[in-house]
Amino acid sequence: MIAKLLIANRGEIACRIARTARRMGVASVAVFTEADRDAPHVRACDEAVRTGSYLDIAGMVEAATRSGAHAVHPGYGFLSENADFAEACAQAGIVFVGPSPEAIRIMGDKAAAKAKMIEAGVPVVPGYQGECQELATLLAEAEKIGFPVLIKAAAGGGGRGMRRVHAAWDFGEALASARREAKSAFGNDSVLLERLVEDGRHVEVQVFGDAHGNMVHLYERDCSTQRRHQKIIEECPSPAVSAELRDRLGEWAVAAAQSVGYRGAGTVEFILDKAGNAFFLEMNTRLQVEHPVTEMVTGVDLVEWQLRVASGEGLPLTQDQIEMHGHAVEARLYAEDPYNGFLPQTGRVLGFRPRGGRGERIDAGIEEGGEIGAAYDPMVAKFIAHGADRAEAVAKLVQLICDVPLTGFASNAGFLVRLLRSAAFSEGDMTTATIDRWTETGDAILTRPEPAADAWLAAACVAALAPGGNWFRSSGVAEYPVMLECGEARETLRLVFERGRLVQACVKGSEIAVDSAVWDGEVLRLSFDGLERRFRFFVDGACYHLARDGEVLVLAEPDLLAGKGAQADPGRVVTPASGRVARVSAAVGDAVEEGAALVVIEAMKMETALVARASGVITAVHVKEGDQVQAGETIIEIGT
Repeated sequence: MIAKLLIANRGEIACRIARTARRMGVASVAVFTEADRDAPHVRACDEAVRTGSYLDIAGMVEAATRSGAHAVHPGYGFLSENADFAEACAQAGIVFVGPSPEAIRIMGDKAAAKAKMIEAGVPVVPGYQGECQELATLLAEAEKIGFPVLIKAAAGGGGRGMRRVHAAWDFGEALASARREAKSAFGNDSVLLERLVEDGRHVEVQVFGDAHGNMVHLYERDCSTQRRHQKIIEECPSPAVSAELRDRLGEWAVAAAQSVGYRGAGTVEFILDKAGNAFFLEMNTRLQVEHPVTEMVTGVDLVEWQLRVASGEGLPLTQDQIEMHGHAVEARLYAEDPYNGFLPQTGRVLGFRPRGGRGERIDAGIEEGGEIGAAYDPMVAKFIAHGADRAEAVAKLVQLICDVPLTGFASNAGFLVRLLRSAAFSEGDMTTATIDRWTETGDAILTRPEPAADAWLAAACVAALAPGGNWFRSSGVAEYPVMLECGEARETLRLVFERGRLVQACVKGSEIAVDSAVWDGEVLRLSFDGLERRFRFFVDGACYHLARDGEVLVLAEPDLLAGKGAQADPGRVVTPASGRVARVSAAVGDAVEEGAALVVIEAMKMETALVARASGVITAVHVKEGDQVQAGETIIEIGT
């Protein structure tokens, strides 16, 4: 067995790998950049080595050598599917916990992988995977395939460098955008084309092989619930897969892995069309983000299997011994604003207190007081729940998300709860296009919730009861106004105190009799109009973060001396998030129309186009390609 393991990753996956290593008696070594010096994954390991970048192959090998690690686990993302890294480890006499460099290269080249699948008899999506990458050739091939088509990064996965194109006139811009994102994420801007399977189901199969020729599958996961080709919710088993199809998918997945002599954990991904036909998409030569749902229904620790296979052992179970029990669902917690185009968010973690229970699990790489920056993926944690059936698993997952709020910046937690409770998800009808369609049509599920009257009242009570308040010193009857705002909404409430006790409030013009208001620093117990309710708040100065039903509403006392500033000026283009300027399409003197794309910002590995909010002439451009910008920064000015 491996004695010491370097974990060449960060965040929740590094913490998760360290947990299994510790249980197995394997010493663990973390790597960290200066920004991550105090990160949870550093403390989760027995030792730590500083590195300049999580993408530095030589630095990772040197860290393993310097720390005396016998093996390296790449996690997922970063160098996990980098054949050069696997090769460098082998040359240094270090075990790479994953497949061979040759298998990574074949499956990492999407064109080569499709050719290999055709040889193995695995059905593939019709498309173009040729070497010529000229625009004219690619457009001609797209027209042969027939629109709509899907542009995909040939060297990557996870939705990076992927664009849907519905008409020839839009192909050039979509191709350029896909190439930029692919180059940034994978260092390779080559693409392939596929027929776009609209309203498809994304179903993948977990496979595992050892060095002795054994290969098994651990059933399928449904990953159809996505936005921008990024998975949000995954479950096992898939509600769209019959027993017969499950067997076929398993056979195809095993054949795919065997065709490259695969060793370790891998995932073979398929797309199901409306008729239920399955086509090979790609193979991920690593552990997947969603591996916990497989672990929960099979009882297998996949990281333990990885370490055992990397140590030369055979697979612990045969195919006949691997069984599914119940249902598991995972939800990804992203630092993003789902009500504003899923824009990535940054900031300090004000509140986050993970818990677990029977059939519940939270994998996280953040903690209270930590910072979420723009350099890494916006996924910060995963919530997983297991139940006897799908309904029980979903109900437990919803409760878990509600019980463990993330506060300090916007996240998708509230959206996850609404999504899990939606008719489409409850009935198992989600496809890869469902959420994008909701976004295009402005569905109510993506409408930002506003505080109800009792939320305004509760926030006003917390403002009065928070440390430093001096509102209860009057021995008679006193009346105080409280002004609060939440987004664009603003309310002025009136609180009436009698001998230091809150007895009445006026909210939205209605008088409310208050029986009691007790605040313990986090939970407000409020009795009014014959009702008693509890409200959970995380207080940050004059900002009151109300965690309710999965959503976090920020009600704040406004700074009346501060104006709205540049954000309210339609003549200024302001960055909504910190990131890197990927492209500038405007110059001083250009005439632009409202809605014209001016700048592309790359934040947390995703591109966001910033558009003109008014027609006019560009009077100033404050950035150039490659610049780093901060949220709220004015980067372009437009005059009339």
